[in-house]
Amino acid sequence: MAKKQTTIQDIAKTLSITASTVSRALNDHPKIKKSTKDTVWAKAKELNYQPNTIASSLRKGKAKTVGMIVPRINRHFFSNIITGVESVLNPAGYNLIICQSEEKYDKEINNINTLIANRVSGLLISISLETKNFDHIRRAISNNIAVVMYDRITEELNVSKVENDDISGSYDLTKHLIDEGYKDMMWIGGSRNFNTYRNRFEGYEKALKEIGIDANKYPIFEGSISLEAAYEYFKEYLENNKLPEVVFSASDYMAMGAIMAIQEKGFKIPDDVAISGYSNEPFAALINPKLTTVEQFSKEMGRSTARILLDEMESNKDENIPIKTILRPKLIVRESTINKKKL
Repeated sequence: MAKKQTTIQDIAKTLSITASTVSRALNDHPKIKKSTKDTVWAKAKELNYQPNTIASSLRKGKAKTVGMIVPRINRHFFSNIITGVESVLNPAGYNLIICQSEEKYDKEINNINTLIANRVSGLLISISLETKNFDHIRRAISNNIAVVMYDRITEELNVSKVENDDISGSYDLTKHLIDEGYKDMMWIGGSRNFNTYRNRFEGYEKALKEIGIDANKYPIFEGSISLEAAYEYFKEYLENNKLPEVVFSASDYMAMGAIMAIQEKGFKIPDDVAISGYSNEPFAALINPKLTTVEQFSKEMGRSTARILLDEMESNKDENIPIKTILRPKLIVRESTINKKKL
């Protein structure tokens, strides 16, 4: 005969307290003393209590589940954000469903429809490069799902947001390039219709403007933020154009593509051309030469995003006031931008 599963009532009877007190303790209710919570959790573990999350979800009309949409799950930046999110949500009793948009607007819509159908309590989203209409996110909000945007955001939605201060990060990097003595520059990055790359260009432009240079006088390439796109661009560019002194890449992957094309032509970095990236992907410290870049503290972004969502999901208020959190990135100087002529 199968062993009877332990219930909240069993724990309550053993401890001579009410079942409602046990339930509140297990759900970390703020009105239950820590000593009581510790006692209840210890007894639950002793009796091998397993919460019935399905029944709980049906009673509440929502699961203790959060949906998370990432543009590309194979990016170190986004995988670290996921790690940060889980470090906050899992101890709070929430499970995470991760969906990948693959930078496709239609797939992002399908992701949200699936999460709504699964009655998630919250949604974390970084929008795809194709996303310009936000009705699908509004639909989630209208279903009483708490929504927090991270990294790639839009000001069209009145929800909480967590993003990096890309203007400052890009400004600091450009100042470093100027201080190294570089003036003849090139910008490569994603579309400036997008907040992330628009802000990075703004910081680049601001630093150049301070020394009386118009950023638009230099070559600008906007395209897919991939190694392949930058590689193909530089292969074609180098056929008919001279190298700039330095390439400012708003993406480590694009920087890697540029480096491959430049080195194939026999040029040396940073002797013939310096190059910088953005995001501090793991390979940035492993390639030769090591890549100057900007650290975005992605795990902290994940933790901050999850904390805000958790507060909103568990708030008793009829309406939460959206907040914006901006994280300051950090410049990391490596060999790829050191001007040897200056030494």
